[in-house]
Amino acid sequence: MVETYREEDSMMNRVLKSTIAVTAMAAMSLGTLAACGNSSASSNGKGKVYFLNFKPENADQWKQLAKDYTKKTGVEVKVQNAASGTYEQTLKSEIAKSEAPTLFQVNGPVGYQNWKKYTADLSKTYLYDQLVDKDTALKDGDKVVGVPYVTETYGIIYNKDILNKYFALSDAAVKSAEEINSFDKLKEVADGIQKHKDELGVDGAFTSAGFDSSSDWRFKTHLANLPLYYEFQEDKVDNQPATVKGTYLKNFKNIFDLYITDSTTPKTQLSSKTGDDANSEFALGKAAFYQNGTWAWSDLKKAGMSADSVGMMPIYIGAKGEENQGLTTGSENYWCINDKASDKDKKATEDFLKWVISSDEGKKSMTEEMGFTVPFKTFSDATPDNPLVKIAVEDAQSGKKPVSWNFTFMPSETWKNNLGSAMLEYAQGTGNWDAVKTAFVDGWKTEYDASH
Repeated sequence: MVETYREEDSMMNRVLKSTIAVTAMAAMSLGTLAACGNSSASSNGKGKVYFLNFKPENADQWKQLAKDYTKKTGVEVKVQNAASGTYEQTLKSEIAKSEAPTLFQVNGPVGYQNWKKYTADLSKTYLYDQLVDKDTALKDGDKVVGVPYVTETYGIIYNKDILNKYFALSDAAVKSAEEINSFDKLKEVADGIQKHKDELGVDGAFTSAGFDSSSDWRFKTHLANLPLYYEFQEDKVDNQPATVKGTYLKNFKNIFDLYITDSTTPKTQLSSKTGDDANSEFALGKAAFYQNGTWAWSDLKKAGMSADSVGMMPIYIGAKGEENQGLTTGSENYWCINDKASDKDKKATEDFLKWVISSDEGKKSMTEEMGFTVPFKTFSDATPDNPLVKIAVEDAQSGKKPVSWNFTFMPSETWKNNLGSAMLEYAQGTGNWDAVKTAFVDGWKTEYDASH
């Protein structure tokens, strides 16, 4: 899953864990949006549904669900898919139309601010009632404004076969993946793999840390989450702060240095490397480690990887107590119902979502075909055929403390882009780490002030 939102992917799934997520605080013209009219009810009098989908990689599955539901009920369901990285822009355009989406998505509390005038209260809906953990819902006071429909998990995916070859070396730093429980251990192993790359048949320990837009969200958003997480834990921050201190930027530098040094790719080539490049390098056994999440499995599977060849460990940065740290889990996918739609269309949309999360067709599609971990009680008997999700579930039950998705608090897409640019320049040798610090700390205050 990419998509960060996942232009960040990107990216931000899937069970027993929750947090919050974030995207751009793009300015919007309320004057233009005021022209938005109520969507009209369909001719059968049942109302209709228009879903603006955030995840283009699941376009086919949503269109099939829409077709199945229309055939079953006679209710018209339209699904439109925004291209990767264009959701916010597309939503602004579509919501201003007379036939506006009745169902759309926000990625967390910061993104919600752009659409708060359009979010219906979901507190009385079946959707909210079926959440395993109601604290995961997006709320504005007593109003439930968004309900997460997928939780996702990310970390460092590893190739078990390559690591087993490394463990067999006489100078291996550890003899099992379970022993890699800190940054120091991770660095020892990565350095060892890089040293023996010819013997192990790899091009590097880590896949390319590409800064093409299909890949940069893994670093400017997902990796940057780690120093934020530890700073916010230390300072007991639970809402978007006006400033950050950058307490763990040295740790951020250490892990990023490891990515770009023990790598398949020269630093000078990172600007053009894509997400597909990293996926291919990992799937073809050219690298042992690949920072990504549960959503990556479908692409790895398509590229020929077997489920028993992959594992996933936390991203270690050298923070105190990280040996008890779990994987990074949360959601940036919240369903919202357009409050400006007609009552019939809002009811039709609620009914469609109820069917999606309770019917055999909907549950099969979301778990088996989309590969989601879904946070509703109705999915207690449904397990995705995804080895990374299974690892995430085991991690959730291990007693380790999960890392929350604190990138939900990032003040804007501009902040992420500026951070990413500074990181790339540092990696290429055309900039220094001080510019990364400036983008991280000073840039946060600038972007927060601009949006408040």
